[in-house]
Amino acid sequence: MQNVLTAPLATRIDVQPAKSIRIESIDLLRGLIMIIMALDHVRDYFHADSYRFDPADLSQTNGVLFFTRWITHFCAPVFMFLAGTSAFLVGERKSRKQLSKFLLTRGLWLMLLELTIVNFGWFLNIHFYFLPLIVIWAIGLSMVALSGLIYLPKKIILIIGLLIVFCHNLLDNIHVEGNSFLAFLWAELHEPHRFQMGDRTVATGYPVLAWIGVMALGYCFGSFYSKNMNAEKRKRLLLWIGAGAVLLFIILRATNAYGDAWLWSKEPTVFFTFLSFLNTTKYPPSLLYILMTLGPAIIFLSLTEKKLPQLSKPIIHIGRVPMFFYLVHIYIIHLGAMVVAELTGYHWSDFILQRWPWMVPQLKGYGLSIELTYIIWIAIILMIYPLCKWYDRYKSAHKEKWWLSYL
Repeated sequence: MQNVLTAPLATRIDVQPAKSIRIESIDLLRGLIMIIMALDHVRDYFHADSYRFDPADLSQTNGVLFFTRWITHFCAPVFMFLAGTSAFLVGERKSRKQLSKFLLTRGLWLMLLELTIVNFGWFLNIHFYFLPLIVIWAIGLSMVALSGLIYLPKKIILIIGLLIVFCHNLLDNIHVEGNSFLAFLWAELHEPHRFQMGDRTVATGYPVLAWIGVMALGYCFGSFYSKNMNAEKRKRLLLWIGAGAVLLFIILRATNAYGDAWLWSKEPTVFFTFLSFLNTTKYPPSLLYILMTLGPAIIFLSLTEKKLPQLSKPIIHIGRVPMFFYLVHIYIIHLGAMVVAELTGYHWSDFILQRWPWMVPQLKGYGLSIELTYIIWIAIILMIYPLCKWYDRYKSAHKEKWWLSYL
């Protein structure tokens, strides 16, 4: 469901000790990913078919619905990766101890947000019956891990990141059953699972092991944006790295040899066979899922490292304040779904949830067409953009307010 979330650190690069500038290609990519992420969440709360079947279920889906879901697969890995990159760039201006402290406190803060403000936004239920540990939690916990990893030499961090990303699928056949602490620990690391704790359900929606590897690689990737790196050389390297990741994805996926427990298969049509080829595993993110998403993202960074057109500025504003966007969009989407429920014969109170909306029996039959869902998505983005622009300018004008870096 959530594919999504936020790059929690400001992405800056020092030119002189007293000055810093934004890397607009990164802000642009992050802004695009935020907008795409919102599409998935709008679909979850508004589209009729979301209440009937998984859009990646090839036995029931269609091309439009499949790609509406598939395009949002880019969100979580790109944000995890760029969060690591941002950490490296912040570290260019801070001591290692200062950066470690910031990553630790920021990570713990994000984990707290997931359990409170974010959870309430998704369910609007003061009893907190359902506690999914999803994307914000995973980003926070990955940052806590990175706060320790940064004390290692960068080459060692790179090796650790590569080993995790390339080898974690070797653990796919290991399972720890039951409701014990050991089972929870394993689920939090590598296997999505739900645990009953009294009258509350805790779900490990984003097992964190692979995400730690992605963030570690993003941290090492940040060295390409060091002030000593030649821009043309960087663009060439990024293009080759991105293309290499895509090529490796195609080779590994074509052979069905390794990298994803969900094998592609020949379907009744060529088009659906292609969909099967793209239908990789997100929970936890497989090696092929990571290559499929980060490869094109790195190519995008290479191609957009230039003077960007004025039309890209609104997207950049969103990319500069991703956490703010994330929090606001949850509440607007949920409140909007309440309004639509009232207008379509349901009750607004049906969206006071104890679990995800598509699991709620009283919402059976609820929902809009895919066309109306897209219209609502565009309207919500247009509604949130002025708020993001205001907050971006407020943050830029009040750099002395340290707490702004936590939102």
